[in-house]
Amino acid sequence: MVGASEERELERLEKQVEEGGGGVVEYLSLVRKLKVRRSNIVAKHGLQLLNQASARSKLGSDLWTVYEQVAIACMDCHALDSAKKCINALDSKFPDSMRVGRLEGMWYEAKGSWQKAEKVYSNLLSENPSDTVAHKRRIAMAKAQGNMTVAVEGLNKYLETFMADYDAWRELADIYTSLQMYKQAGFCFEELILSQPTNALYHLGYAELLYTMGGIDNLRTARKYYASTIELSGGKNMRALYGVCLCGAAINQARGRGRTEEESQELVSLAASVLVKKYKEKASSKAGLVSSILDKYKQLAVA
Repeated sequence: MVGASEERELERLEKQVEEGGGGVVEYLSLVRKLKVRRSNIVAKHGLQLLNQASARSKLGSDLWTVYEQVAIACMDCHALDSAKKCINALDSKFPDSMRVGRLEGMWYEAKGSWQKAEKVYSNLLSENPSDTVAHKRRIAMAKAQGNMTVAVEGLNKYLETFMADYDAWRELADIYTSLQMYKQAGFCFEELILSQPTNALYHLGYAELLYTMGGIDNLRTARKYYASTIELSGGKNMRALYGVCLCGAAINQARGRGRTEEESQELVSLAASVLVKKYKEKASSKAGLVSSILDKYKQLAVA
């Protein structure tokens, strides 16, 4: 996650570069460090930098890293001719590099040449079956072509070997959810929470899944995971605070009029008060509207 000070520095350098004030090398370095995508600006100014022999010579050992960075940015912008020139330069320097091979596969993907990209990744995996990036690119291709069945099969097979890849578990959970295979998605979230019990986002994802599934038992469990998200995030996760309110209202509607759960009532009131307070601090003009909406949730929670 990018910190506030880093975000300000990135914006400062970006403005400076766009206004022609220099600092392109520093900007590209910071973009890499923060792992953010600023493809239009990176492609535009990165290409200008690489087209100047004097500028290239000053990059030293970072030259090839910049070539790779600019190649990816150009593919993002669909500037495929420019991307190919960068890849060719890298291939000339590192003719047998698997890293350059992956870039070539990505270039074919960007062109929509799926079979050629598949051949590249298959060749890479035959040389190194543990190349996780090549595995993931094949899965990404299946998704890009709308073949979710192949993507699910690929992810399951991948996770048989790389069980500690939490991003892959989350990706599989999201695909299952999009396919309305909620039980399978739930299993993925359970694996994630078992592996990283203090990650608030995994608790939040599971809570939202359970809320989507519905039913009073799922709603009660969702409420617990929303509450744990709030605790793990230090009370700062707005989605979890809203989730508690929604669960409280839905639980009491499911139970029927006059059968209020005290726990729901207390949690909804507390979450609602925190939400209103935060809106008053950060967006005071919307606090009144939010307060009136939350009052309806509180009324449902005690109906």
